[in-house]
Amino acid sequence: MSEINSSNFKKEHGDLAPDLVGVTELTSPYFFVPPSGNTAERPENCEPGTLRFNTDIGSLEVFRGNTIGWEQIQRRDGQYLGGDSANSVITTSTNSNRGTGTRGFKIGGYYPAYTDIIDYVTISTFGNASDFGNLNTATHLLAGTSSNTRAITGGGSPSTDEIQFFEMSSLGNASDFGNLTATRYNLGAVSNSTRGIFCTGYMPSANKNVIDYVTIASTGNAVDFGDTVTPASGLSTVNSTTRGIIAAGNNPTPGSNLVNAMSFITMSTTGDSVDFGDTHRLQFYTHSCICSATRGIFGGGYFPAAPANTNGIHFITMATLGNSIDFGDLSQARFSASGTSSSTRGIFMSGRTPGLVSTIDSIEIATTGNAVDFGDNTGTHAYSTATSTGHGGLQ
Repeated sequence: MSEINSSNFKKEHGDLAPDLVGVTELTSPYFFVPPSGNTAERPENCEPGTLRFNTDIGSLEVFRGNTIGWEQIQRRDGQYLGGDSANSVITTSTNSNRGTGTRGFKIGGYYPAYTDIIDYVTISTFGNASDFGNLNTATHLLAGTSSNTRAITGGGSPSTDEIQFFEMSSLGNASDFGNLTATRYNLGAVSNSTRGIFCTGYMPSANKNVIDYVTIASTGNAVDFGDTVTPASGLSTVNSTTRGIIAAGNNPTPGSNLVNAMSFITMSTTGDSVDFGDTHRLQFYTHSCICSATRGIFGGGYFPAAPANTNGIHFITMATLGNSIDFGDLSQARFSASGTSSSTRGIFMSGRTPGLVSTIDSIEIATTGNAVDFGDNTGTHAYSTATSTGHGGLQ
């Protein structure tokens, strides 16, 4: 085998490195330094398999083609999960708080009183949730979303316009961020890496079709974004890196008129939402929504006219327009659960059957099929919100 030792390779013309053709083996005992840059500096028109270090999220990422785009490289089940040495694996803990993968958070809810509890898990592992900290104010029917580092929540019941935030990399309590443009609860939220957007919701005597937004890295009050096609509460929201999808819900007052319409916004702009399609079925109080950069997935729900709960899961491809498609089933029929995800795995947390439950289910987003058991939350909750450090708007 031939060996080349050099600190600087350049093509004959230009500054690009030469192409290495065939099998290339790197045997250095030191390290390999990939190209790096922030999310905005991602190269265009690159080949699938292109590898780089994203300085915004502090992780390697790989380009998987024009349809999927960039995907964060994460730890997988069975890899090293921590401990006293680099080669140790934690095997005694039953909690999903191990490793350095995507963190998922369940925030607030009904306990059966309003709660300020924030739970968290590491989505790439299985196990029970652990306590993270507390909200400023105990509330339920709030909306939450995040950048890669900071989570924000808005609204909630008792009726409030409060926006709160916390840093997701450590443990701790939430702090005041600012206020929404309108007091409301039972609203939804979407985000990309910079902007958090709060969608519609319920005010006493009416649903609001308002959309407002904040810059997540700062603090301050929300400003107007536009309006939704249909004012609704109890809605479902998912997002890619560019689009926010607003789905289903109830209009004009809770329990009186279910809608299955979906509309979308382009998150980097402002303006009114535009028709997208229809959900698989009418449902109210879904709230258990997860997403990768390409798929939005909705799980569970409640039909007050029946009344009945559902265990159905259905999905959409967010880059296109159209109706949702059947995915599989939750482990139990329930509503008012909360959902979030990494780039590959989604989790559905707690909810009502109608009794309060602590169940956490998980699915693999790129496939279809039924959910499997993940673990349990720290208590029995419903009407919570959820977010993560790696949902579909951040990939």
